[in-house]
Amino acid sequence: MSEVSSVVLQQSLRDLEQAWSNYFNSKSGKRKGKDIGKPKPKKKHGKQAIRFASNAFTVSSQSVYLAKIGHVKVVFSRPLPSEPSSVTIIKDTTGRYFASFVVEVPKEIAPQTDISCGIDLGLTHFAILSTGEKVENPRLHKKMLRKIKLANRRLAKAKKDSNRRKKRKLRLAKLHAKVKQQRTDFLHKLTTQLATENQSLAIEDLNVAGMVKNRKLSRAISDAGWAKFKTMLQAKCDKYGRDLTIVDRWYASSQICSCCGQSGGKKELNVREWECLHCNAFHDRDENAAANLKNQTKREAGGQSDSYNNGHGECVSLPVVAVLGEVSTTYEQLSLF
Repeated sequence: MSEVSSVVLQQSLRDLEQAWSNYFNSKSGKRKGKDIGKPKPKKKHGKQAIRFASNAFTVSSQSVYLAKIGHVKVVFSRPLPSEPSSVTIIKDTTGRYFASFVVEVPKEIAPQTDISCGIDLGLTHFAILSTGEKVENPRLHKKMLRKIKLANRRLAKAKKDSNRRKKRKLRLAKLHAKVKQQRTDFLHKLTTQLATENQSLAIEDLNVAGMVKNRKLSRAISDAGWAKFKTMLQAKCDKYGRDLTIVDRWYASSQICSCCGQSGGKKELNVREWECLHCNAFHDRDENAAANLKNQTKREAGGQSDSYNNGHGECVSLPVVAVLGEVSTTYEQLSLF
């Protein structure tokens, strides 16, 4: 116990206290959302992390001094914008170390524009914009699937607790880490581009957790990373002072005609194009959905009521606009060597 800093042990106790508090609040109904399970002990061979408070570390030009550890060399990807309040040292499953700093970042208001955009997410194309542009789905996991399956089979045949099993386990972890890094890079670039080019954005609140229960589409949906895309887009809109509209998941964006606003009825997934029976407009299914989402940004900007009839006699909640604060908290993650 004396070989490690007391700050790390105290932070672990605080995390455990918060985990039990979340569990009991979830059971009693004080905490909304999905039920939270009991906290589980950390696995020895999984992802590891320790957190140092401001009194247990100092940052210099090329290293970070950690209590009871000493100076650790750091490769800074960018200068820290302010004094960090804490640092988390992370060891991932591939054996790499990262330092994640919590810093305060002043708001960065991008130049104002009058452009609004609706974003419809899909699998054939990752994102279909109301402008007609379609962003290809990189399908990163599918490209690495053959190598991942082979690595899984080789790992299953290795003897337990052997050095060969450790090497094969590391090989599999590196393949998954490569897919994760490529997906994160793709999502960061796309969300940054959308947030800087458009003043108002609209995206549908998809039930991703429910959609992955579909056995035929679960792998493709998980590979796309829709939930992470939504989270990143919210953060980028908050950073650049953009308005983000989260449209209710029950809003029938694929069924309503974007020209006349009349419903064309429910359509199967294999129906990619359809003609409106009311105004004879011909629609691409995805582009029409993106245009309907874009119309929701105009509806919210016009200050209309808090509900909207979706053409089936049902009222759905109107979108929520992301609010930009004066100061936001961000994490600067750097490699350690």
